[in-house]
Amino acid sequence: MTLRVPRIAMAAVALVAIPVLAGCETAPATGKTIFTGGLSAEKEAKLGFQEDKKVKQQFGGAYEDPALASYIQSVGNLLARTSEMPDLKFTFTVLDTPMVNAFALPGGYVYVTRGLLALAENEAQVAGVIGHEIGHVTARHTAQRYGQSVLAQGATLGAAILLGGEAGQLLGAGSGLVLKSWSRDQEFEADTLGVRYLARGGFDTDGMAGFLSRLQAHSRLEAEIAGQPGKADQFSLLQTHPRTADRVEAAVKSAGAKPVARPIVGRDVYLRKIDGMIYGDNPKQGVIRGRRFLHPELRLAFQVPKGFELFNSPSKVAAKGPGKSAIIFDGAKIGTKVSVTDYLVETWAKDITLKGVEPIEVNGLPAATGSARRKTRNGTLDFRLVAIRFDPTTVYRFLFVTPPDKTAELAEGLKRTTYSFRRLNPREAKAIKPLRLRVHTVKAGETPAGLAKRMAFDKYKLKRFLVLNGLGQKSVLRPGQKVKIVTE
Repeated sequence: MTLRVPRIAMAAVALVAIPVLAGCETAPATGKTIFTGGLSAEKEAKLGFQEDKKVKQQFGGAYEDPALASYIQSVGNLLARTSEMPDLKFTFTVLDTPMVNAFALPGGYVYVTRGLLALAENEAQVAGVIGHEIGHVTARHTAQRYGQSVLAQGATLGAAILLGGEAGQLLGAGSGLVLKSWSRDQEFEADTLGVRYLARGGFDTDGMAGFLSRLQAHSRLEAEIAGQPGKADQFSLLQTHPRTADRVEAAVKSAGAKPVARPIVGRDVYLRKIDGMIYGDNPKQGVIRGRRFLHPELRLAFQVPKGFELFNSPSKVAAKGPGKSAIIFDGAKIGTKVSVTDYLVETWAKDITLKGVEPIEVNGLPAATGSARRKTRNGTLDFRLVAIRFDPTTVYRFLFVTPPDKTAELAEGLKRTTYSFRRLNPREAKAIKPLRLRVHTVKAGETPAGLAKRMAFDKYKLKRFLVLNGLGQKSVLRPGQKVKIVTE
């Protein structure tokens, strides 16, 4: 049967085909011909430079430790020189965030977080992470992703012509979701290239697999702490870097790297470099101490009820409680002539009908509150909004979320959270210090359970200690062994 393609469809096909012919290049590391959509290496470098500032702003900036920054840059430089793009000026940055993450921008901008550095055990493991990210750059995965987006846009345009605007918009939305993270093939390529660079640099190629097992243990613990033990993937770097131990092992074999006679592991030197590093929240971004949140720079503090677990992020603070209950705290701007009550009703909750709106006072600060019951995708929930004027142009906000059958039970505790909000005086603010990662040399008779008691956390002391050090429940410490402890 012969299929006759309408002229209008042929036009749509041409729209997609033209950029394909114009935008194909060879990836230096893989030798593959990829469609880049016209995103040249020069444009990649410019894009990376532009996005670098945004990344640093989003992730707490570069960590202020020149010695550690120089060390990570030197490890990265060694690996980059072994790559297929040795002349590219790579920049390796330690981001000041407790998140365990690593990623790369086009043009050679590679990032690792201090949360990731705290979890790693040695130089080879960190080199494995950095080598993997260099692989994304040398395989030109960003350009490849950009090319796919150009094709998707072309397909969207074709769909709009053939099927109408609504169908085209729907296809466009789907394309954006598909391109959100690296594909498994791209991750495999980055792992293969990372192993290649590790071997060329003289590192232990098992470092990549070793860190993956630590990452998986960390993700399980974070999910357990968050009260979602079955959702470890949501708390993992693996959410955007889909990898398994089997795939990493296959990548090692695929790399075909010759065994390194005396591979660099670098445990002692690495532990010396991270000894004293800030662990968890930097006071510049606010800190969590048990059920309290304190921000020495903004000069504020509050406490959540028992049964709630606090989580900090650059834009907001959240606390997860019993059932589907939650607390969300953030800040916003308010006009100098606008009352807090008017702000609550007309600005913050302008799309919601609030009940019981009333002005209140919180430790001498003017405030307002109101409530609503709404149907959501998580079922019917009760919301209480509290806005507190902190200064003429700043308002801080609590959003309390409770299932209707728990609203009355939790009401008193949430009310106490509202009235726990207060200013910190200069002496209190100055006294807030970050937690630090300290390297301890094990003495005879010391055990994981005993050392875990020194961990500066209210809960999960032993599990945190074991995960931080890559130990199992039955691990036995030996005198002279170095372990990491988090202290105040």
